[in-house]
This record gives sequence, structure tokens and C-alpha cells, in this order.
Amino acid sequence: MKVGTPGFVGARLREGREARGLTALSLAELVGVSRAALSQYEIGPQTPRPDVMDRIAAQLNLPVQFFCQPAVKEVERRIFWRSMSAATKGARTKAYRRYLWLRQITDYLQQFVVLPAVNFPQFKLPDDPVKLSMNDIEQIAREVRSYWKLGIGPISDVVLLLENNGAIVARGALGADTLDAFSEWDELENRPYIFLGSDKDSAVRSRFDVVHELAHLILHRKIERNLLAHPAQFKLIEEQAHRFAAAFLVPATTFASELNYISLDHLRVLKRRWKVAISMMLMRCQHLGFLEPEEARRLWMNLSRRGWKRREPLDDELVPEQPRVIESAISSLLQAGVISREQLKGDLPYAVSDIEELLMLPRGFLSDHQAEVVILGEQRNPAPASGRVNAPNDGVVIGFPKGTVEK
Repeated sequence: MKVGTPGFVGARLREGREARGLTALSLAELVGVSRAALSQYEIGPQTPRPDVMDRIAAQLNLPVQFFCQPAVKEVERRIFWRSMSAATKGARTKAYRRYLWLRQITDYLQQFVVLPAVNFPQFKLPDDPVKLSMNDIEQIAREVRSYWKLGIGPISDVVLLLENNGAIVARGALGADTLDAFSEWDELENRPYIFLGSDKDSAVRSRFDVVHELAHLILHRKIERNLLAHPAQFKLIEEQAHRFAAAFLVPATTFASELNYISLDHLRVLKRRWKVAISMMLMRCQHLGFLEPEEARRLWMNLSRRGWKRREPLDDELVPEQPRVIESAISSLLQAGVISREQLKGDLPYAVSDIEELLMLPRGFLSDHQAEVVILGEQRNPAPASGRVNAPNDGVVIGFPKGTVEK
């Protein structure tokens, strides 16, 4: 009689394999089984022997319990990827699997904490992006700023701004040059999610990526999914998101008033104030008609000669903005004794390193039982009974345990 693994779910094996970026053949070789055997494990009815199961778990760095959880129900999702090329298909699949892990972890945490309510402006926009002009996008960017009462100056922290208004933001390695970030508006939960790449560690690039994804969530939330697979439409959608990001981060009127003259050295000074790339500001000057074609050509050539296409000044000084709401919520839960580290690790069927990375916890936070619980910021106003956390857009939001909210 063959001995297998009771409760084993084949779909979970494929999920874990894809989350690690491995093909079936690669994992089979690492585990020491045939490709055919691994396929049988994934699609059934065969399950791995206990010793093979242990090797699979070790190679994928996942607890055995992960493979005995019910399979995640697949649903159609409107995810905005930065690239749809065949070259990045594997990276997209890996990122998608890890994104679903983030979703499952945040669902679990919402049993205990109240997250900031979603407070995003909504606009009546055409389903076809072709009907949306660049002037329309500039106006929408201004209206979004007005809705969040941001004024017309630099935004101190765009990640925290979006978190305060209900977005779930995470950061992790995406493993592809063309996958800087991706996003989704979950219509069932009515909450936006943004996943940022940590591969390049550029503060200004990451900041732009955040607002690029905000653009998709604002401008393209209702477009048909099939348009994302059409090359010409996809290119237009990306161009629109770029334009929105530039207009949102650097409002035209304020930017114009600060451009006494246009030179790379002057844009370098403005970079520290606005926390955006010099190359982005140069492109913004072109979009707004501040430069003649020949002037723009000379500036781009000069930027290339200085080596600023690869690395700009201040890139080593400016620190990327980090998501912090989920981390703060977990710290609050632990400090209040609502859950323990051991419970958190036992309830979530993932490697500790995955939980720490997806929730933006310091490395070793869940492993070190003596680690100090740090609350990022302090509670100034208790959350009202509605569950919405009220905080200024440049403040820190703390996730509060359910049941501790003042009535």
C-alpha cells in the first residue's frame, strides 16, 4: 500500500513552486523525483511520500501545513502590470502568487484590527482610455490633490498618504527590470492594493511608481480587462499613468513658478524639494511646453554625458518611502497581547521570512522572542466606532486591535 501525505492539496504545490519562480522540471530535479511524478502531485490523484514531502517543503522553504491548506479560489482580477512582455511572464507569475499571500495575510489580520477606511475620489470616466486626453489627466490630478487637501506643494510621503486613505501597500523583490510595481482595486473588498518592487532601491523612482499605480486605480479602474492585453491600448494606458504621476507629484503652476531658468543644475536643486527624478522633471518641462525641441535635445545629451541616466545626484541620499500601517497594526496587536508571535506564525502557513517581508516587519522580528515591540508614531485620536482611523495625510496611522476602540 502506497503511503502519501494526508490532506495534501496539489494546487498548493503549484502555488508554492510558482511563488519561488521554479518550473516543475527544476523543482523535480531539486527534490529528486521525476517530472511526471511532480505533475501527478500537482494535478492528482497521487500525493508525495512523507520523505518526499519533507524535501519539497525544504526546497520551497514552506511549512508542510502550507500544502494541506484549501486551494485559493481563482477569480478574474484586473491587475495593472508595468510590462506584459513574454520575457516577464515568469516574474509576473511569481509576483502574483506572493501578492495572493499578502491578500490572505491581510484578510487574517482584519479579524483583529481595523484598517483605515478607503477614501479615494471617484470620477465619471470613459471606459475607453482613448477618450481621455492628457489635459483631462492634468485636471484629474489637480482634483485628486484637492480632494485630499494636499495643496500645490511637495507631498511629504506618498506611500503614507495612500495608506492613510485605505490602500494596502507592500514592498518586495519582483526580480524583473520591467516590473517596478503593480496594483489592483479589489471590487469585492472595495480596497486598493499596491505592490512595490524593492529591487532598485531608488527613492525617487519608487515614489513615482507609487503614484503611477495610483493613476491606474483612479483612471483605469473600470476599463475592460481585454484592453490590458492589447499592445496599443496598453501603451496608451501606461503613458496616461506616467502623465498623471508627473502632474500629481509636480503641479504645473507651482513648478512653473520655481523655474527661473531650466538647467540640469537647477533641476538638481529642485529634486531635493520635490523628491522626483531630474529626468522626470525634464520630461515634465517638455510636456508643459517650457522647452523648445532643440533646448530639450541639448539637455538630454548633457544628462547622458554626466552619467545621470544610470544614477542621478541624491540617489544615494534620499530614502525610499516604506509602508508602515500593517507593521504598526501588528506591533499594536502584540503589545496589547491580542495575539502572540507564536500564534501569528502558527496561524499563517508561510515561511517566517515571507511573513516578515510581505508585512514589512524587520528581519528576525517574528523569530526573536525578545525583540522590542515598536509602535511607529503615537495615537493622537482614537478611532471612532465606524472603524475609520482619522489622521492627517502626513501623519502615521496605527492599526488598532478590534475591541479596543473607544465608543
